[in-house]
Amino acid sequence: MKIRSILLLFFIGGLTLTCNSQTEAIKYDLVELLSQNKITVFNRELTKSTDVNFKAVHLSAKGDDGIAWLNGLDFSNGVIEIDIKGKDVLQESFVGIAFHGVDEKILDAIYFRPFNFQSRDSIRKIHAVQYVSHPDFPWHVLREKYNGKYEKSIASAPSANSWFHAKIVVEYPTIKVFVNNNFEPSLTVDQLSQRTSGKLGLWVGNNSDGDFANLTLKRKGK
Repeated sequence: MKIRSILLLFFIGGLTLTCNSQTEAIKYDLVELLSQNKITVFNRELTKSTDVNFKAVHLSAKGDDGIAWLNGLDFSNGVIEIDIKGKDVLQESFVGIAFHGVDEKILDAIYFRPFNFQSRDSIRKIHAVQYVSHPDFPWHVLREKYNGKYEKSIASAPSANSWFHAKIVVEYPTIKVFVNNNFEPSLTVDQLSQRTSGKLGLWVGNNSDGDFANLTLKRKGK
């Protein structure tokens, strides 16, 4: 009887440790990862940001979409938190996070259009935060087929030129996006891809650059 009780305690203790390890928040120093060549960049240059307020990295502006994958990181479900800064230049600031990626062409992403955050144009304003699933569901396909479903406005939106905090909760297939201190999600969608895990990285859209800092992951399962 005593042996059975001891074994049960060991089992419960081990289960608790496993659960805690699966939900523990891990912080990633992007500048340090860059210096150690632990980030693989496509169609961009990644450098240390010149912003004095954050220890951050900068993805340069250039042509088509660009991405910086964190080497060796596989992400399935959990919480992604990061500070991002774009700019108030129309059609030149698309900044966000890619996940469940296979390569630079096959991925899901949440990204932001800072130039639309506080726009007085009601149509532009609802195009502030966007979900996409490449290659089958880029933004223009989603806007044409499901207008207003996969992109939304942001309540109490930050300034276009300011740093903002993004919290992306991935519980396949549901994704929720929170901005700054908002308790209600700015965007809630179901993923359009069948991928349940994959690469994770910093993402910038067509002809955009952006700064990224304070990446934290709380993973569940992987």
